Amino acid sequence: MKLWRPVGLNEMALIFDSGMKAFPPRLPEQPIFYPVLNCHYATQIARGWNTKEAGGAGYVTSFEVPDSFNDRYERHIVGASTHEEWWVPAEELGEFNHAIRGHIVVDAGFFSRSFAGHIPDQFMLKGKDATQQFIALARHLDYSSFDVWFEIYTNRKAIYLHFLFWIQLGLEDIDITKEQRDKLIKFIEHRWAQSDIPFPLPVAKSSEQGREPDA
Repeated sequence: MKLWRPVGLNEMALIFDSGMKAFPPRLPEQPIFYPVLNCHYATQIARGWNTKEAGGAGYVTSFEVPDSFNDRYERHIVGASTHEEWWVPAEELGEFNHAIRGHIVVDAGFFSRSFAGHIPDQFMLKGKDATQQFIALARHLDYSSFDVWFEIYTNRKAIYLHFLFWIQLGLEDIDITKEQRDKLIKFIEHRWAQSDIPFPLPVAKSSEQGREPDA
C-alpha cells in the first residue's frame, strides 16, 4: 500500500539522517502522525503550507507499507473528499517506521524565493546557501571533477535536500552558463548513481513543482 507524507526542510533532513528509512519522532505537542492517501493532497500541503515554514521548502515523500495496515488506523476526511489522512498515534510511529518497505522516496519539491537550504559546516561549501553551493560546484567542476565529487559525497545531505531546487534554478538566478549548469546536474546524477549511497536522488515526478513566491 502506497502512502504520501508532505514534509518541510527540517523533517526532510531528519529523514535523510535515517537513511531514508524512517520519519522522526513526533514532538510532545504532536500526538498524531498524519500520512495521506493521495499525492494530490500531499502536494497541496507541501506547496501551500510547508514552503511558508521557516525552512522555505516543501517535499512530497512517498513510501509503502504492508496492505495489512489498511484497517489498522483510522481514516479521516479533513476537507474535500481527496483530503484523506491516516491518524497514527505518535507512540506507534516507531512500529510504523519499522513496517516501511524499502526507502522513503522524494517525488516533488517546492521552494520559496528566499530558500537558503541546509548550510554545510565543512570544506568548500561551508557557510554557503543552496544557490551559492550550486554556483561554487559548477565553477569548480571546470577544474577538478575529483574535488567536486569529494564535496558532493562529504556534503551529501545538502546535495540531496537541494537537488530538486537546483533543477528548477533558472539562468537568471545563477551567474553561470547553461552548459555549466547542465554539466553539474548530469555529473551529480551519474556519480551519485555509481556511489555506495544506498538510496537514489530525488526524482522530479510532478510537473507542478517549482519556486513559490514569498508571502
